[in-house]
Amino acid sequence: MTALLRYQGALLLRSQRWIAPVLLYAAVLVVGIRPGDPVTGSFGIAAGGLLPVTAWLVRIALTGEPDAARHVTAAAAGPVRVHAAALLTGLAAAVLAGAAGSGYVLLTGAGPEPGAGPAGALAVLVCALTGTAVGAVCNRPLLRSPGYAVTGAALGVLLALVVPGSPVHAVLSALVTGARTGAVELSPAAPAGAVLLLVVAGAGSCALAARRG
Repeated sequence: MTALLRYQGALLLRSQRWIAPVLLYAAVLVVGIRPGDPVTGSFGIAAGGLLPVTAWLVRIALTGEPDAARHVTAAAAGPVRVHAAALLTGLAAAVLAGAAGSGYVLLTGAGPEPGAGPAGALAVLVCALTGTAVGAVCNRPLLRSPGYAVTGAALGVLLALVVPGSPVHAVLSALVTGARTGAVELSPAAPAGAVLLLVVAGAGSCALAARRG
């Protein structure tokens, strides 16, 4: 699996397709967060902005390999492992972007409210996990058409943001409330739900990749 992760990571880096979503995320941080802003509210922007960027990065990781090369790799290592490696590569890229965004928030924000740092970092992770789950179900092997894939990902991101039971909605609501009250309280159900979503979506897409593989 390590070799597959290195291979997928090299494909992602060499494609340079990651530059656009990373620049978009940087723009969201620079425009949305001003030096001296409260850390809690800034973390809400950093986490919420990472959600669509993660779905984009996962799409890049899943579609970066040409079909012919993908068939060869799947024949050598198995379609499930190859697909899982691509998903993990997209997630790793999103986590790195989120870590950079968290660092920017902590460096430029006002003195953190009690629990704001850990809660904000956890919110960023929840958005990365959920964005990966959205990317897993809105790309190949389930959705092969670029139009359907992009539309599905946009709808999935929107639902994750607005549906009350969503882990993303829960953590962002907690950050907004914390910005008003001065203390952040995050339920452990949100990260657990994000992990569950990713496991279900990832396992389902890997299983379908094996059937179509």
